[in-house]
Parts: sequence; C-alpha cells; structure tokens
Amino acid sequence: MKIKKGDKVRVMIGKSKGAEGAVLKAFPKDGTVLVEGANMVKKHIKAKSNIPGQILNRATPISISKVALLDPATNKPTRVGYRMVGDKKIRVSTKSGNEIK
Repeated sequence: MKIKKGDKVRVMIGKSKGAEGAVLKAFPKDGTVLVEGANMVKKHIKAKSNIPGQILNRATPISISKVALLDPATNKPTRVGYRMVGDKKIRVSTKSGNEIK
C-alpha cells in the first residue's frame, strides 16, 4: 500500500470530497484508510449506570482509491512512485520527484 500512517491526503470522491487530513490508521488487508475529519458518521451511545447517553461524531475508514497523497512541496494531489537510493527503496512524488517522508 502506497499510503501510510501520518501521510497528508485529500479525499477526491464521495461525501467528504475536498477534505484534507492526516491518515490516522491504514488497513492494508481491506484497502482502506482512516482520515481525520473525513467520512464522519454519528455513533449513538446508550446510557449506562453512570455514563449519560450521547451522540459521537467519529471517522470511518474510506477506500484507498478515493484518496490522493498530497505532495509535500506543492500541497497538490500526486501519485506515489518508488526510487532506489543505494540499497533502499524510497517513496517519491511523481509530480515533483521529491522524497515523501
């Protein structure tokens, strides 16, 4: 998976289109990522003995195909490529050619 935890991404498709945020968690097996502030849903919590009932807003996973990594130099969506530096494989932006950390 080319997008990892901590990367800045932009949602390109869906109800959260245009939202930008960091990847909180990646799920490679499912092909989804959890982006802060994107794909928010309301979760209803039932009241317990000492905790009152409440409605929480929480982010849900979004498909990796619907998000694009933001280029660190230009802050625009880009694809991810790879380059070999010595014996290490590093991620690079295909638009600017800069390394993605």
